[in-house]
Amino acid sequence: MKVQAVQVGSAVGQVLCAPIFHVGGKKLLAKGHQIREEDVRLLSLEGHAEVVVAVIEEDEIPEDRAALDLATAAACGSLEIRLAAGGRVNLMATENCCLLLDEAVLGRFNESGNVSIATMPNYSFAAAGQRLASVKTAPFVIPKADFLKAQRLMKTKGPILQARPIRDPAVAILYSDPREAERARRLYEGIMKTRLDRFGAAAAFVLTAIEDESSVARALDHLLRARPNVVLMASTTAPAGPQDTVGRAIEKIGCKRESFLAPVEPGNLLLLSYAGDVPVVAAPGCFRSPRPNVVDLVLPPLLASYHLTAHEVSSLGHGGLLS
Repeated sequence: MKVQAVQVGSAVGQVLCAPIFHVGGKKLLAKGHQIREEDVRLLSLEGHAEVVVAVIEEDEIPEDRAALDLATAAACGSLEIRLAAGGRVNLMATENCCLLLDEAVLGRFNESGNVSIATMPNYSFAAAGQRLASVKTAPFVIPKADFLKAQRLMKTKGPILQARPIRDPAVAILYSDPREAERARRLYEGIMKTRLDRFGAAAAFVLTAIEDESSVARALDHLLRARPNVVLMASTTAPAGPQDTVGRAIEKIGCKRESFLAPVEPGNLLLLSYAGDVPVVAAPGCFRSPRPNVVDLVLPPLLASYHLTAHEVSSLGHGGLLS
């Protein structure tokens, strides 16, 4: 990139190398701004005869073009791309969604140092209008070789991030207690509502059951017939394991166990299973408080109908998770 002074009248389309200020100190044009016809009139009125601009050479790509092209190749799903000043592009959610990242490809993309992507954490929930990520280039230009390398990476490895939509999610809840079927519902219903509100979801189907194997299995089978996005099982007992009442009931109706691990509190275990493609999450003790816990980590991808595997659950990065 060359830096040179040019006459204001011939500067249309050029990129400023330094900000231009009014005599009183107010900024007129920012560094990196591409000069337009109306800018020429403004500069002339302010008494500027020349401006210092960046001259882009053949082996370079302008910052805005690079950021826009790479953002388009790097992202897909329920998002829109908004060009910002200074070689930056923001990716904004167009509806409630879950952000899915290919973290290995993201690391390779950011290696050059001339262009980088900063994102929300993998599996994060994003509300409509929220920023998911930003693509930023080096000032003014990036080497064409780095730009083409990043483009090739996108063509061979696919998008780095996906905004997977969460549309009118139907959540089914089964409350259970060993002595009184309604007790768990009285204890946890308000907290459960608070938790689901975070993700724009609500309980579409609710049942209660005495916590014995047959009763839990019947209630769970009934809820699954409604085809919800996810079934949450809130029990007053702990843990939820493959061999306890809840675990045996899940197995009895043919659910496939995916993950069994320790989430937040000692002795309270998360059991993730699938009935076909419907996830069933048993998390006793995780509904005693509205504070975020492992349920908040697994819900966004499950509500977005993403099949969360045992490996992915164990790598969510939440303190206390044990695979």
